[in-house]
Amino acid sequence: QKATQSENSRVKKSQHSEEEIFYMNCRAAYLTVFKSSLENIKSKEQLCLVLQQAGRNPSQKTLNKYWTSQTTTLNFDDFCTILKKEKAATKNELLRAFEKIDKDSSGYILHDELYKILTTRGEKMTMDEVSAITKLADFNSNGKLDYNKFCDLYMTTSEQCCKTALEKLEVDSRLRRQQFGSQVETSSEVITLPVSKPSPRVSRKTDQKLTPVKGDSRSSSRPSSAQTCKASVSITISMSASRNRSTKLIEPSTVKEWHCAQSKGCFYLEDDGEIISHKYRLHVPQRSAVCITIKPLNLCQVEGRSCQWLSVDTVLYVLKENENQDNLQLVSFTEQQNKEMFGWKGELGSGVYWLFPFTTGCRLKKVKTQITGEAKLVYRGEDGELALTKELRAALLEVFETIDLDGNGLLSLEEYNFFELRTSGEKCDEEAWAVCKENFDMKKNELTRQGFMDLNLMEANDREGDPSDLWVTLLSLGYNKALEMIEACPFVIDIYAEKCKPRIKAIFLEAGGWQLNRAICKSVVNKGEAKVMDGCENVIVYTCKTDTRITSVIENKSENKVIIHVNNEHSKNCLSNRGLTVFAIEVAPKSMTVSQHVMPLNEQEEWFYNCVHSLL
Repeated sequence: QKATQSENSRVKKSQHSEEEIFYMNCRAAYLTVFKSSLENIKSKEQLCLVLQQAGRNPSQKTLNKYWTSQTTTLNFDDFCTILKKEKAATKNELLRAFEKIDKDSSGYILHDELYKILTTRGEKMTMDEVSAITKLADFNSNGKLDYNKFCDLYMTTSEQCCKTALEKLEVDSRLRRQQFGSQVETSSEVITLPVSKPSPRVSRKTDQKLTPVKGDSRSSSRPSSAQTCKASVSITISMSASRNRSTKLIEPSTVKEWHCAQSKGCFYLEDDGEIISHKYRLHVPQRSAVCITIKPLNLCQVEGRSCQWLSVDTVLYVLKENENQDNLQLVSFTEQQNKEMFGWKGELGSGVYWLFPFTTGCRLKKVKTQITGEAKLVYRGEDGELALTKELRAALLEVFETIDLDGNGLLSLEEYNFFELRTSGEKCDEEAWAVCKENFDMKKNELTRQGFMDLNLMEANDREGDPSDLWVTLLSLGYNKALEMIEACPFVIDIYAEKCKPRIKAIFLEAGGWQLNRAICKSVVNKGEAKVMDGCENVIVYTCKTDTRITSVIENKSENKVIIHVNNEHSKNCLSNRGLTVFAIEVAPKSMTVSQHVMPLNEQEEWFYNCVHSLL
């Protein structure tokens, strides 16, 4: 018994010490860059530096994932969460990457080949950066790189970097006494996310709180048998079948004489479940009646190819820019429906507006599908030359139609860069675009469909027929190994204005962020029904319904955080974006947060929404 107790104690201590070691390493890395763990990361460059101090080697795509155009600061808690998601590379992973290039398994890579790969593929390096590697005598000789030695030195350097940071922390007792975490102020417009399904992104304003992580002093909001409900509110709504509903408020045919602007875009589902999309700036030269619509883009031009995304719900939020981009005011959103199209008709004054596309995630979400076999992407013809298969060409045509935002049949540098950012995390500069112009078919400095096809064929040729790079591109654009687009939803936006020519331009490709969350909350509060929680007047649940969707928002007016238990067990034919029938949400003081979005599982049938929000 003593031995068993001793073993149990040892296991608990081990688990506890692992957690302590992780946070000690986080803090050690953080304090090599900042004077205090209470100091915030204020730029992408600082984020890169502090991640490198923690033994990571972040790519631009990784940095862009956590530092978006809306990010102003990240705190120490955010940093810890990033480190839990971005694991340090192992030696085996590095070796496997080199072995893919080392075709004859010699253990060496010619410098000429290394230059070609590192300056033309993926996250491209400059010639000087590659030269800095090839000039190091420790792992270079006779014009070749010994990648085994390189990996050894890389791992040693990374470990030494972490060790030095820890030693510095241990020597300085003053630093060692500082508390973990940061103190982040909250405001009445804080949008917090539920702990039961934490947000995969950490891009946020300083007035937003990150989901608690292990080791945090804040309590968990997961349901627990030890917790009891002390106040609740129940909402019940019966909904009729909603398929193909329409309203006379959206009649684009009646405004065909109006000025029109159009842009395409796409929702992309990230590996961690978050949805990103294009965001747009709209300029209205003078006050005018307008009609704004959004709908999934039908790309089913190839016989036998399905468009699974056509059932995905789409909404467009219209926000007015006042003094600057950070000061946006909700104008309206597309709530009227005409089959798969959603729209809004009203009047806009002259000025700049922002259009934020949104989908609830009820229909665009991670699903496990059984794939019988991997599609073939390339083949060699009778002349021995590589060619793209019919299936890949069909998929690439879909990709081209999606990224050709203005629909003119050509890709501008701006349009192509959205594609590059999505697939590689980088942009193509003017110099590289000029090289493309010399090698691929272009018209008026824009890439043609054939030029786009040839560009992808060149990628296959660079790898001597290895389709790995092509699969990276396709998977990042929402395709599976059967070349079905199941994790993306292309859409098209139309702007009609009676008295002036509107101008729309895609500006960002990123997650919705706090401004979209705030707009969603405000729209629900403005149009929904409010119910004060019985026994707790500081907690209000707002419920807004349309023909196809029900959204609920929780407002916490108190000075303390609250934990709300949400139960949908008695709902019928309902699909929640949470993916759970029972979950819990932590709502920060003086803040609002979206509880859930619910849609019918089968649109042809009636659906019954019964949700109980209880205070734990």
